Amino acid sequence: MDVRAMVAVLVVLGVGGLAGAQEPSASSGQQIKVDGSSTVFPITQAAAKAFKSSQADKKTEITVDVSGTSGGFKKFCAGQTDISNASRPILLKEMEACKQAGIAYIELPVAVDALTVVVNPKNDWAEAITLEELKKMWEPDAQKKVTRWKQVRASWPDRPLALYGPGKDSGTFDYFTEAAMGKPGVSRADYTASEDDDVLVQGVGKDTNALGYFGYAYYEANKERLKALAIDSGKGPVIPSRQTVEKNQYRPFSRPLFIYVNARASQEKPELRAFVDFYLKNATRLVSLVGYIPLPETGYQVASGHFYKGKVGTVYGGQTQLNLTIDELLRRDATF
Repeated sequence: MDVRAMVAVLVVLGVGGLAGAQEPSASSGQQIKVDGSSTVFPITQAAAKAFKSSQADKKTEITVDVSGTSGGFKKFCAGQTDISNASRPILLKEMEACKQAGIAYIELPVAVDALTVVVNPKNDWAEAITLEELKKMWEPDAQKKVTRWKQVRASWPDRPLALYGPGKDSGTFDYFTEAAMGKPGVSRADYTASEDDDVLVQGVGKDTNALGYFGYAYYEANKERLKALAIDSGKGPVIPSRQTVEKNQYRPFSRPLFIYVNARASQEKPELRAFVDFYLKNATRLVSLVGYIPLPETGYQVASGHFYKGKVGTVYGGQTQLNLTIDELLRRDATF
């Protein structure tokens, strides 16, 4: 199922149990603009639809667009958006761009993802894959050279290898390349790239020889036409799931997901403040509905405290963080 369609259905089914929104003041006719990560998109889109459904006047318009985490930060640091969806922490170069533009931001973790490597369900030879094999597939030296499954593992068949993945503006691309290749942004270029994860889902779902990667919610919404591979990082293969993420077993591909809120806009636009309040109060249910792993309730309470106190900046030092446990995520946020 297209994740956009799924979000609309889930919100209709689930909105009844959500906490109500604070009513924004008379300026509620304004628009809230969100852009960024396709991975975080389903959560924010679900929050936006539920928020609008919960409003008495329904005047606030919320647009949620996708241009990738990097693309979203470019717009955010140029003052073009109120919220930036991000599947990794803000980087040093983006921090500097925001600083130069006078944009202060509030960093709010909203969920945990299990970045998922998938194949077509008709693939009957691959059940698990090692980090070294992923590197062999995706490293720059593999371009136009590693083109068949047998070249990756000798026991796999001599069939063409068709790769699908996010483009270079994607935070998922940054995270995957750092986890698999040891450096963000290092990848072969001869693969089918898209910032729209539904395009990647469709590509892998139609090609028996395909392999791709994207956020866990897109796999969850399309299990009938995808097969997830277990990841072996040296301690045996581990399948992506809520349980393996919560037990800190699905490493290094479990990662926090964020929204970044323009601090000044949150003070000047009551409708933005009301939306973020609604988002955090209902995050546990919304995150679960769309297929990601929610934070413990204390995580959202801490995030709400940061938002209302206007705590600006990041606890991640401008770098992608690998192997970050949920407990470590909560500890960093609590001591910010």
